[in-house]
Amino acid sequence: MIIPTLTISIIIAYRTRNIFSELAHNLAITVWITANSFWMCSEFFGVDHVEIGYGFTVKHLAMIPFLIGMLILAYYYIWYKQRHKGIL
Repeated sequence: MIIPTLTISIIIAYRTRNIFSELAHNLAITVWITANSFWMCSEFFGVDHVEIGYGFTVKHLAMIPFLIGMLILAYYYIWYKQRHKGIL
């Protein structure tokens, strides 16, 4: 179910590319789906506990897309939205 879900989220993000507020939220959702999929697969294949260094395991790599999603929304709410209040 990862492939159809991720495909649909990419299509939705692409279709909303002209409305930045929608695009930002849909991109964040897409990277969160990616993070959840990676986390789920790492547990399914039993590699979630494998050490990668500095006390981090493979499942901790899922934090990267989660943080990217948060950064996208932070950029939108903290920077973009404040500078484009009357344009939307």
